[in-house]
Amino acid sequence: MMLEGNWLKHADPNRGRFRSLLLKSLQNFLNDAAAKKQARKRGGDVHFVSWDDWMAEAPSQLTVSAKALESWPAEQLFDLRWAATVVEQALRRLREECESQGKLRAFEILRPCLGAEREDVCYSTLAQTLRVPELTVKRLVHRLRQRYRSLLRDEVAETVADPSEIDDEIRHLCGVLAAESAAIG
Repeated sequence: MMLEGNWLKHADPNRGRFRSLLLKSLQNFLNDAAAKKQARKRGGDVHFVSWDDWMAEAPSQLTVSAKALESWPAEQLFDLRWAATVVEQALRRLREECESQGKLRAFEILRPCLGAEREDVCYSTLAQTLRVPELTVKRLVHRLRQRYRSLLRDEVAETVADPSEIDDEIRHLCGVLAAESAAIG
């Protein structure tokens, strides 16, 4: 390195002996080599997880359509995955609540109603499946939807700095999910 570089031309006999220059250069070289050997890259001992691997392993009820994967920009896919994660977290909490109250069967049967339009829900069929009156099913669906909205709001509240941003964030979440539904359909 000393011979390849031009720094020997800058050696000044008035500043000291040549062997002192060589010794100091060797010491600096060894110190630099030791420092490089012990140096850590950014993040230190952090082990990074591949986003693609994590996404493949992440349990998801809401999958990203092939059309969206091919045509959407990365930012939009990120927003979709965020929205799906928030929704899944709220659903998981609702399921746990129903399970702790001994209503897991009702939750599993009524869960598809959470995102469905009222006219798309067949209350009579659900009443027969649950073996309860139709009015009871309507009440259960209404309460389940209310609790789901509350849990979803709580989940979004944890992601914003200011509570006044919750409604805007929920609107954005709904818009992202609606765009995905449109892409699938």
